[in-house]
Amino acid sequence: MEEYNLTCIRCPMGCALRVSVAGDEVTVTGNTCPRGADYGRQEVTAPVRTVTSTVPVTGGQIPVVSVKTAGDVPKDSIFDVMRDIRSASVTAPVKIGDVIVRNAGGTGTDVIATKAVGIKD
Repeated sequence: MEEYNLTCIRCPMGCALRVSVAGDEVTVTGNTCPRGADYGRQEVTAPVRTVTSTVPVTGGQIPVVSVKTAGDVPKDSIFDVMRDIRSASVTAPVKIGDVIVRNAGGTGTDVIATKAVGIKD
């Protein structure tokens, strides 16, 4: 049996979780709500993350735009997602929610702008 000590990040409570894995059975204790159990189970079986970064903007009021994945991506795909983000650039104007990279890292998840960038005066 494997055991993990985690701090839940699904709400401000920050519950101290103990996750036990025995074969296909995953047991989570220490959570005060169902979200903690879900988080603990997912974190030891198929962890996911939201990736945030910046992308260069040509002709913009600022040189870069902040971006993030539109949804969670598998933790082991983060480097593939970042490779695609690093190779991206956009031309101003940029609106919040604009898709900057489609299917980042082959995950099926897009990378979107999280800030508006106007055209340079």
